[in-house]
Amino acid sequence: MEGQTLSLEGIRAGYGDFQALFDVGLKVAPGEAVGVVGPNGAGKTTLLRVISGMLRPKAGTARFGDADLAALPAHALPGIGIAHVPENRRLFPHLTVEENLKVGAYIPSARRRFAERLDYVFGMFPRLKERRRQLAGTMSGGEQQMCAIGRALMCSPRILLLDEPSAGLAPLVVAQVFALVERIRAEGLTVLIVEQNVAQVLRVVDRAYVLEAGRVVAEGTSAQLASDPMIRSAFLGGH
Repeated sequence: MEGQTLSLEGIRAGYGDFQALFDVGLKVAPGEAVGVVGPNGAGKTTLLRVISGMLRPKAGTARFGDADLAALPAHALPGIGIAHVPENRRLFPHLTVEENLKVGAYIPSARRRFAERLDYVFGMFPRLKERRRQLAGTMSGGEQQMCAIGRALMCSPRILLLDEPSAGLAPLVVAQVFALVERIRAEGLTVLIVEQNVAQVLRVVDRAYVLEAGRVVAEGTSAQLASDPMIRSAFLGGH
């Protein structure tokens, strides 16, 4: 199961009569970090909902390796190597850090290797080991984001989906969260990150897609997009 490519083609999706995505396509190759950026309401979260099985597309195909994502229930995706870190973290505030991490190890293969995966996550995020008995809801926003990422890593994913990891965090904490993303990349994990903070994303990804009003309006390497006059004007405060 090593080395699957995430591939979306012609995705149309929405809610009832409202269409949020129009013929969206993207690819994420093994080991890549790819960003999807754009303003609020562009359809970024809807796109992640399609990939993670929470929303069935009305048209198009979404595949991870040989797996048809539209044919799988959301709870089956960790079993094929897809882990989703939702917007606003969605931790269980009245459970401890360690209990939240245990929730991430619910698939059978992860349960069998719980101690090993816990050591891996604590090795990557020593702060979580220090706070393992602390209630998750009493931690700072940055620590909660660290815990949410750690929870996703408990099931040994092949690709990590990050939805607005900087949402609601102070600028200094945002920089710390993106440093975590760089650390995850260094482990060789494939990452798809959806984010409004374009400048930060372009520092940590290989390539990015720009989504606007449900359509991909630009794509390219980080360097290409960072130097594109349209992107600089719209998202980076440049001229």
